[in-house]
Amino acid sequence: SNSPELTSDLHSHWSTVFQDVHVMIFIGFGFLMTFLKRYGFSSVGLNLLLAAFALQWGLLVQGLWHLDEGKIKVSIFKMINADFSTATVLISFGAVLGKTSPVQLLIMTLLEITIFGINEHLVAEVLKANDVGASMIIHAFGAYFGLAVARMLYRPALGNGHENDGSVYHSDLFAMIGTVFLWMFWPSFNSAIAEPGADQLMAVTNTYFSLAACVLSAYAVSSLVEHKGKLDMVRYHMLHSNHKESEAKL
Repeated sequence: SNSPELTSDLHSHWSTVFQDVHVMIFIGFGFLMTFLKRYGFSSVGLNLLLAAFALQWGLLVQGLWHLDEGKIKVSIFKMINADFSTATVLISFGAVLGKTSPVQLLIMTLLEITIFGINEHLVAEVLKANDVGASMIIHAFGAYFGLAVARMLYRPALGNGHENDGSVYHSDLFAMIGTVFLWMFWPSFNSAIAEPGADQLMAVTNTYFSLAACVLSAYAVSSLVEHKGKLDMVRYHMLHSNHKESEAKL
């Protein structure tokens, strides 16, 4: 059996990982969504609202698939998974930002988390096709769900663009803050559900070096293609997604 010291160390480890993922959800995604010039307050404020609702609903939905004697038991590991389900909603949120009311977003969250729970069970438990960073379950699902909702909300008049569909200096600056927070904590996110030890170390190491390489590549390409070699901040907002290219597959 595990010694008290080992149990305490594992608890401390999971608590640290949980806090890292939590920072990504509430600060990283929140400030990343400030890229539009007119929706900065909505981005951070609605991000907090949706995340607070999604993590509770996600804990319940995922708990239904893993009942323990008919009860949903809470642990730090399950709270991390609830944050993962929340990430799908926040990814979708970026596709409909400025087009939806808070009530519509809450309805979207309710539906998306429910479908997420079914999709997660199908991919991870039935098909056994999951990777340690949950790229299909979280990132791909959130992106395509957001695109589907945006398509449903599309109106022909929007084809010519909108005056609020753009960024300004301060919106890019705040979005860059969100990008940096996400960039810092991706190793914890990708390794959160890996087995402690060699598997988790591999996930952290692969993500760590891939992130560093992505930064250099993005700056180099931006300098080459931009006018007079200037750096484009908007390109770096997308650095948070580049970790998927070399994510650890365990």
